[in-house]
Amino acid sequence: MEALAQRLSQLDSHVEGAIRVVAFYDTLMRRRVDLPALARASAGLAECVAGVRLHGTGRVIRMAPDGKEATTPPSPPSSTAPITLDDEEIGTVWLERPGRPSPLDEVLLDRLAIAAAGVVERYGPARTTMADPALVELAISANIDEAARARALRLLGFAADLPIRVVAVHSRLPLDQVGALVCPARPVKAAPLADAGVILATTLDPAGIPAGVRAGVGGAESPDRSWQQARTALRFTTARRPVVHHGDLGALALLAEIPQDAARGNADVIAIARLAGTPEDLETLDAYCATGSLRQAADLLHLHHSSIARRLEQIGRSLGIDLTEPTGLTRARIALTAWRLLDD
Repeated sequence: MEALAQRLSQLDSHVEGAIRVVAFYDTLMRRRVDLPALARASAGLAECVAGVRLHGTGRVIRMAPDGKEATTPPSPPSSTAPITLDDEEIGTVWLERPGRPSPLDEVLLDRLAIAAAGVVERYGPARTTMADPALVELAISANIDEAARARALRLLGFAADLPIRVVAVHSRLPLDQVGALVCPARPVKAAPLADAGVILATTLDPAGIPAGVRAGVGGAESPDRSWQQARTALRFTTARRPVVHHGDLGALALLAEIPQDAARGNADVIAIARLAGTPEDLETLDAYCATGSLRQAADLLHLHHSSIARRLEQIGRSLGIDLTEPTGLTRARIALTAWRLLDD
């Protein structure tokens, strides 16, 4: 190995050098070396400090060209490359070369990253969040026997005796980031499905869900039933209430089971649909329905309560509902929710 590294340092041909770098790492992978050995060999090959960092564990390995752990303060990397596993970035490799990068540094780091991913996959803990969507779908499917579900969960890395929490997500952020935030220290897997992203976790911290992400949280013990609940809860999320637990919906969850044609034909829902053409009125009604109080709605919208009272009087006339009466407020809440479920 040292002889090969020495020959590589004397190569003039970039193509021939790249081929030899690939062969160098192929040999290391066949020998099933660990991460420190990979970093050590890479530092010797590159003749500078080489580093490996795993995001999930925070583990950092820095090796000097002499084969020992680097004791000098870390220098700004001259070149870096991501370690990816199952389409998720799980770490970084880099070189700390003084001066300009070598022409072969890019090839070297690419192969080091591939080799590091292979080591992590083989020896673990991989701590990857993204999972095979087909495997996740098996785990949450209602049309599968329990033995097959247990096998899917086991392949995903979940122990048989641990409860599984299921979250349905609409997010512009990568699902692996959301999953790591809601379950930072325990097993968690995520995958995009046709209608929503799904997160499976053994524990859940809803406070970790970042801004801009909508999430429905299931509460059933079985993953398939919990997934159904999570999807239902997701339909009830709004910009004002981005995270909804199915257990908190109570009887409101029944609204999700009403046929859409029946909801569209309801007079109150039709009136809400007309009101949606005036976003200011819709926002006022939403704040009032959410709080049930003129003053709290005014605080929410940063307006005087008299302004909210005037708006609600006009909105009530438009809807044909007396919003000052408990029955009228209930009608408005149900109609607004039913209209949103049509537009989810």
